[in-house]
This record gives sequence, structure tokens and C-alpha cells, in this order.
Amino acid sequence: MSRILSRRERIKKGIRKRVAGSEARPRLSVFRSNTAIYAQLIDDVKQITLVSASSKEINKDAKSININAATEVGKLIAKKAKDKGFDKAVFDRNGYLYHGRIKALAEGAREGGLQF
Repeated sequence: MSRILSRRERIKKGIRKRVAGSEARPRLSVFRSNTAIYAQLIDDVKQITLVSASSKEINKDAKSININAATEVGKLIAKKAKDKGFDKAVFDRNGYLYHGRIKALAEGAREGGLQF
């Protein structure tokens, strides 16, 4: 039985062909759900997560997430990355459109000092 990929999964595969993280420049991967947004800095060579942040760390009681919370998650991941000694990353939007909460997270990370 063949598996039919969703539109986002097909886009994600195309992005991952071009985007890979290393120890010097890890991959900033974003996952968005209806209730939260998550970000991770990943070293694809060693296959480990270096730093992670989520909207659940900022507000545990939130039932949904908005653009302001996504910006705060971006700033939080940038702060954690700076503390660990990372100032550059490659952005992996994970198949989502660069719009709304994904864009807000990226801009928040840039404001926090992370370079893409």
C-alpha cells in the first residue's frame, strides 16, 4: 500500500534536501500546533537537539497561541542559543508557509540576536 504524503510533508522533504544543520550553524526547526509552537536548534551531523523552547514555557495555561507568543518563543530560543554560544543558524520552516506565527517566531529570533 503506497503512502500518500500530505502537502506539508512534500514541502518539508524538499526543504530538508537543501537545509542541514551543523555544530557551527545548527538548524532552527519550528513545529506549530493549534495550542502551541515549538522551536529547536538541531545539529544534524551528531543528530542531537542543542536547545529547545516552546510557548508552553512562557504560558502553560494558554489554550491557543497568537503572533505575540510566537515572537516571544523566538526571543527565548535566541537567548538560550546565545547562552550556549550559538549566534548563527539555518531556518527550517518545516513545510509551513513563512507567514503568521512562523514568520513572527523567525523575526523574534532575529531580534534576540540569532542570524539566519
